[in-house]
Amino acid sequence: MPSLNHSRCRVGWLLVAGLWFAGPANAGELDPKAISIKLPDQIDWVANPGGSETAVLVGDPAKPGLYVVLTKWKAHHNSQPHSHPNDRFITVISGTWWVGTGGDYQPDQLKPVPAGSFVTHYGKEVHYDGAKDEDTVLQIVGIGPATSTPAK
Repeated sequence: MPSLNHSRCRVGWLLVAGLWFAGPANAGELDPKAISIKLPDQIDWVANPGGSETAVLVGDPAKPGLYVVLTKWKAHHNSQPHSHPNDRFITVISGTWWVGTGGDYQPDQLKPVPAGSFVTHYGKEVHYDGAKDEDTVLQIVGIGPATSTPAK
């Protein structure tokens, strides 16, 4: 007679196999009132003059309120020293992001921030950033308006 644990194991595998064979083909449609999905080819990227591209995911960075954007720094492009009025919360999605602080632009002093890292840019503090040898994608979350003030 099989043990209780053996029977549970067999039942568990049957459930897994049933889910595997049922697969996505039999999955119901998602309720658009409950969830919204944008696949990578549905995200609209806009080129910026400084060598980056931006995709707004949530909100409007030009207006007051929460926003979420993706920023893609193209290889060999950096910003000049600047600040933002509010804190910004950044996750490095891919590539290596290079960052510096202070009003004296020193690209040879940039520090690497690898993919998977989380960074806070504090409001009104001067920094500069960009990409060296590879494109870098960031997710930036903040409270707008997301203006940028050049350092003097």
